[in-house]
Amino acid sequence: MSAGPLEIAEIFRQYRSAYEQKVGRLSAAEQRVVRDITSCRTADLGGHLYVCDQCGVISERFNSCRNRHCPKCQKLERERWLEKRQQELLPVPYFHLVFTVPHQLNPLFLSDPKTLYSLLFRTTADTLLEIAEDPKHLGAKIGLLAVLHSWGSNLELHPHLHVIVPGGGLSPDRQRWIATKRDFFLPVKVLSRVFRGKFLEEVRKMARQGQPVFPRRLDPRDEPSAYRCWLDELYTAPWVVYSKPPFGGAERGLQYLARYTHRVAISQDRLRRLEDDRVVFDWKDYRDDGKVKVMSLDAAEFLRRFLMHVLPSGFHRIRYYGLLANRHRATNLERCRYLLGVVTETKPDPQVAANDEASEPESWQERMLRLTGIDPTLCPA
Repeated sequence: MSAGPLEIAEIFRQYRSAYEQKVGRLSAAEQRVVRDITSCRTADLGGHLYVCDQCGVISERFNSCRNRHCPKCQKLERERWLEKRQQELLPVPYFHLVFTVPHQLNPLFLSDPKTLYSLLFRTTADTLLEIAEDPKHLGAKIGLLAVLHSWGSNLELHPHLHVIVPGGGLSPDRQRWIATKRDFFLPVKVLSRVFRGKFLEEVRKMARQGQPVFPRRLDPRDEPSAYRCWLDELYTAPWVVYSKPPFGGAERGLQYLARYTHRVAISQDRLRRLEDDRVVFDWKDYRDDGKVKVMSLDAAEFLRRFLMHVLPSGFHRIRYYGLLANRHRATNLERCRYLLGVVTETKPDPQVAANDEASEPESWQERMLRLTGIDPTLCPA
């Protein structure tokens, strides 16, 4: 049994070789994740010495790896992201939608994650933008922010997108703000059907072009009958689109979403113990009213499930579309605020702006204290 709080880094240190014997050699991306997690805040990455200016105590602070899959390195990045997004909020209700795909697609996601995750983003955004622009529904151009999650609470593969959408959008001529109903955004059954159609049509198109990489047992060129049966199942399986009630306020909604933006497959506070080569951890069973239960996995299997959610190098798991697309976001938000009657702030005094530019840039320690209330330079004594 491990002593003290259990860390994922310790599981990797002890069971990486067992994992590779059972599952196979780590990919380049997985090797980097394992190297960073096991080195994070250790002497391997170097560090700094802090000397307390009151009691003289010298403390060692090791550097962080800053890998987005590391459970220790996300808090500051999340707070920085949240601060930027709070400046972009509109004074309207915000809706939270979840787009999921059937489990029959899991082999394809595992075989070619970059292609399939990109397809999930694209078809989700296209579905929302198309239905919202339809005059039968909202008749407006909307903006949306989407965050990828690939896991369930038990660490199995469960690809889905969390989407935050302002409750309304710009009219086609950009002269009016068209608001949604207070407690209703768009019909989820329509969204589900259109989402399914767009996604599977793209899968069929890519299959004809030899992409994405299909698992051998489903390859349409080698196993055409198995491929057709699999595709038929997908057309009849439920494609769940869930629309949650509007948040109490825009900032509250954004804070809720921030819990998803910089999260790894499992947080370390869910780990209970490591004993008899098994990892014991808490998980929520959503099929049983979200009850918290305890799961015990062979250590190699635990690592397999964790590494299954390592994203392709350079892949963006937070994306913006419509009015919130990066290129024209500032212009679109300015137009929305004008139509919503938000008073435009007065231009800053040039002298004040010059003084601000001349001031020293904020250090990461100062930013951490301001955003999280945690002072990394605090004397341990």
